[in-house]
Amino acid sequence: MIVIVTGGAGFIGSHLCTHLVNEGNEVVCIDNFYTGMETNLEHIADNPHFKLIRHDIIEPIELRADRIYNLACPASPVHYQADPIRTIKTSVFGALNMLEFARKNSARMLQASTSEIYGDPHEQPQTEHYWGNVNPVGIRSCYDEGKRLAETMCFEYKRQYSADIRVARIFNTYGPRMAVDDGRVVPNLINQALKGQSLTVYGDGSQTRSFCYIDDMVDGLIRLMESDYSESPVNLGNPLELSILDVVELIQKLTGIKGEVVFRKLPEDDPARRKPDISLARRVLNWNPKVSIEKGMRETIEYFRQEPHIGHD
Repeated sequence: MIVIVTGGAGFIGSHLCTHLVNEGNEVVCIDNFYTGMETNLEHIADNPHFKLIRHDIIEPIELRADRIYNLACPASPVHYQADPIRTIKTSVFGALNMLEFARKNSARMLQASTSEIYGDPHEQPQTEHYWGNVNPVGIRSCYDEGKRLAETMCFEYKRQYSADIRVARIFNTYGPRMAVDDGRVVPNLINQALKGQSLTVYGDGSQTRSFCYIDDMVDGLIRLMESDYSESPVNLGNPLELSILDVVELIQKLTGIKGEVVFRKLPEDDPARRKPDISLARRVLNWNPKVSIEKGMRETIEYFRQEPHIGHD
């Protein structure tokens, strides 16, 4: 098949491109390199079944495709808050352009949504039926509401045009190729530990996240794309819930570096808890995360150890 991956030079996108190429697909990566990096794709750059196009999906594009994974959008608060208008345009105009592209090609499209559409949830764990608790005018709303509207457009295209769509609500994902300046908790803490710096915790560290290793996430995305299920969004994430202090302790254990923990003010609208209910994914995709948090974190730490600009201060 001809498969397009927008945002394919990013963290999740580059792993997805690799897997799809290795399966024998013709893969076209579209990226404007706002946060994506060509180095993430060096290992498949010369593969005859892979093509890289520099393009911003805020503008339409004409190609052929059988499958479209729309992953284009900065995903970390540091990046999406740096240019919130661009984030909104990518989430909304970008998704609209790709939906039109999919409709013209009679292609199936998977929209990468996010656990952030649940906001600071009042329901634990979060099911796909929960409508969320999102601040529509806060500093995170450019991303949260942009992704919520992208979901709306997908299902309106399904109702109005019988569009062949899938929507994945992606929970926190980690692994090799995360950007050093990503700003999220896993790369932040690993980088600080490897540099011998103090470990920064926002708030009191009791807030929770659920971390899914990249290999499991790619498997879930492909299973969803190739499934017959399109009736609702599907949560993809690891239901193991850890506090930020739990993550600190694990990284200290695996790196063997006991840095001082420094507490900082919690950012605005930062969710207190995050845990996916993945009953639907288990039922309709036969999917369940397999990589343990210790194994996945070891792989991630080893990746960051190899980065040339990360050394002890």
